[in-house]
Amino acid sequence: QVQLVESGGGLVQPGGSLRLSCAASKSRFSINVMSWYRQTPGNEREFVAGIYANGQVKYADSVKGRFTVSRDNAKILNTVNLQMNGLKPEDTAVYYCNAQSAWGASWGQGTQVTVSS
Repeated sequence: QVQLVESGGGLVQPGGSLRLSCAASKSRFSINVMSWYRQTPGNEREFVAGIYANGQVKYADSVKGRFTVSRDNAKILNTVNLQMNGLKPEDTAVYYCNAQSAWGASWGQGTQVTVSS
């Protein structure tokens, strides 16, 4: 099992920025892909962005051009960031980090992002 710890959520005004971070308990060489998902009450968890071991990135259409997922290669343990710019009220959700590895799927505890004036 991979332990994941998210940080960086909070309250921001529309148009503002936030940066989320996810630290994994395993090195980046043992994780196939790390992704961010988000969930609002009454809705299913939805994919936001992901980064593969080979550096390939993918984004949901709703966040393309505004969000950037990246990996901190200076750290031995896998640390992935989600830079969120141009935030909109509809981006309000609990954001979860996910890791896919030989140990299966792992989830973080989630961090709240609220976009409101």
